[in-house]
Order: sequence, then C-alpha cells, then structure tokens
Amino acid sequence: MKNEEIRQKALIPIVIPSYEPDDRLIELLNDLDKKEMGPVIIVNDGSAEEYDPIFKKAETIISRRSGKLISYQPNRGKGRALKTAFTYITENMPDALGCVTADSDGQHTPECITNIINKLIEKPDDLILGVRQFNKKDIPWKSWFGNTVTITVFSYVAGIKVSDTQSGLRGIPFDFMKDLINVKGERFEYEMQMLLEVSGRCGLTEIPIQTIYESKENHQTHFRPIVDSIRIYKILGKKFIKYIFASLSSFVLDIALYHLFCLLFADMFPSTSVSIADVGMGVFMATVSARVISAIYNYLINYKFVFKSRASKGASLTKYALLAIIQMCVSAGVVSLIAFLLHLETTTLVKAVVDTLLFFLSYTIQQKLVFRSSKTDTKK
Repeated sequence: MKNEEIRQKALIPIVIPSYEPDDRLIELLNDLDKKEMGPVIIVNDGSAEEYDPIFKKAETIISRRSGKLISYQPNRGKGRALKTAFTYITENMPDALGCVTADSDGQHTPECITNIINKLIEKPDDLILGVRQFNKKDIPWKSWFGNTVTITVFSYVAGIKVSDTQSGLRGIPFDFMKDLINVKGERFEYEMQMLLEVSGRCGLTEIPIQTIYESKENHQTHFRPIVDSIRIYKILGKKFIKYIFASLSSFVLDIALYHLFCLLFADMFPSTSVSIADVGMGVFMATVSARVISAIYNYLINYKFVFKSRASKGASLTKYALLAIIQMCVSAGVVSLIAFLLHLETTTLVKAVVDTLLFFLSYTIQQKLVFRSSKTDTKK
C-alpha cells in the first residue's frame, strides 16, 4: 500500500502524441481515468479537421484530472509533439518527477504505463524504457525487421545495448526531459536521438511490456519504413562519422609524425639491420613519440566532440592512456615483426594497415569502457 500511496502522490504526467487517432485513444483515456491515472497531456500533431470529434472527447476525459490538449497545424512529427509536451510540463508542472510517454494506437495498456510510472518512482534518475518482446510470428514484419536491424546497428554505434529502440513507452526523469527539449529531431528519429543522449546523462532501465497489435493486416502505423528509417540511420551515422573524423584526423597526424620520427631515427636504427632488436627499437621509438602526441589530441576530441562524455576526466584519461599504451605496443610489435621478416626499408604502409585493423577494436573499447560513465549501464 505504501508504494501505491507514493505513486498517487508523485506528479508524473502521461504524454500522448497523437496524429489522426481512432477510438483506441478514447478507450485508453477512459481506462486511465477509471484507474485515476494522470494528468494526461495530449498533443494533436496537425490532424485533419475530421478528427476533431475524437479530440473533443479526449479533452473532456483528460480535463477531469487537470489534463491538457495541445493542438497545432500543420503536422510536425512525433519528435516535435513530444518536445511541445515537455515544454508545457516544465513551464506548468515544475514539481513533476518526470513524465511517461505513450502511443495513442492502443499498443500501451494502463497496466504497462503503471509499471513504467512505478519504476520511474523507484529510479527517478533513469530513463525507463518499456521493451516489447519481439516474435517474428506475432507482430508485423515491418516492426520486427526494423527493430532487429536497428537494435544491432544501435548497439555497435552507441555502445549501449537496448532491446527496443523504437518503443514509445518511456519514463523520462524531469531534468533529462528538460535537456531533451533542445535535442535535434522532429519526427520518429527523435526517439532514437533520445537514446543516444542517455549516454553520460542518466541511467537506462528496461522493463518488459506487452506487445499488442490487432493483426498484421490491420495494424496501422504512421511510421514510413523508407523515409523514417533514413532519418533514424542518419542520426546513427552522424555519431559514427564524428568518430571516424576524430580517428582519421588522429590517424593522419600519427602516421605523419611516425614518418617524421622514422627519418629522425634513421641513422640511429637502420631498418636494414640484421638484428630484430635494432629494427624494433627504431620502430618503437618512432611509434611512441608519434602516438603520445596524437593520443592526447584524440582523447580531447573524443571526450568533448564525439562521445560528449560526462565520465570523470581522471578515470577516462587513465583508461584511455592504458588503451593507447596497449594499442601502441601491439602496433609496434606487429609492425616490427613484419618489417624484420620482409626486410622492409620503410614500415609506414605496414603500420597504416595494422592500425586500421586496430581502429575497429578501439572504437568498441572506447564506447563501452573508456568514455562511458557509470550511469549509462542498462539495467533489467
């Protein structure tokens, strides 16, 4: 009973963005009203006039618990609808613990919404994500295929394992919600951007929810598979391109400095020596000198520009330095061995190939271990 009392006292508005809804919205609102859940903030995202009767019914229901209907024209997308609601909450409900977002098409039951609310009360600093249990036989192929592919890509690019990137049922802490108002994204891609913004800002907790579709044939969605998927992957692409830019610029700097130091050390440690120790020492000294300078540059640009990390600078720098040392030793060792076995006079090209392979491994390690703060772990 104590948890129920806490839930009733906590101010957690329910946000429902809606575009040309049907009676399932009214059914959901009636169920929420019977359970005394709310207030509900509905955003009419530019629906046609023929849907006005539904929104009038909706407004009558939500007004019983201090809810709000916000309408505008033309249609601006789900992302803009969510940000409109977030702005209203921050301006009119400053004591709110956060909010819960839900869809208007009947996919989210009051029971699932209640579970999200309870978990948000339990973990007020976490983004609470309601994750659907995907079974190819039971849900529309567009949803199954889109989520499966996106989950895989997202996990690699973002470094965070999320079971359902497109779920609209989310519990959002108040401070994080305020930050999200200024996050880019106007349509379905905004929910993906929200997940990317979790890193370093708050924790992520997943809880299972029901997966409800009327049927594969009758399920209606405003998600456009091609257009909206391009928008979503464009968001992921931007993050990866930033990393590529940072790594490529560091790589070019490292290779240029390596070549310069090889020329400086050429008389001291000739690569034509019959001793692998001499060849190795020259390569090692050139590698170390170049890597120290390029690593400092790479750390700074990754911390501030790529990952926008909020992890402790001391901890992340220590981890990064350890990674750089290990990567440097592996690079120097492999390049030295190849140069000795093939009697190469210059090892610049070999180093470029070796470091390209190490690049992909380094990306994953930096995402998951170096720049991730303790708050970004996903909890079940």
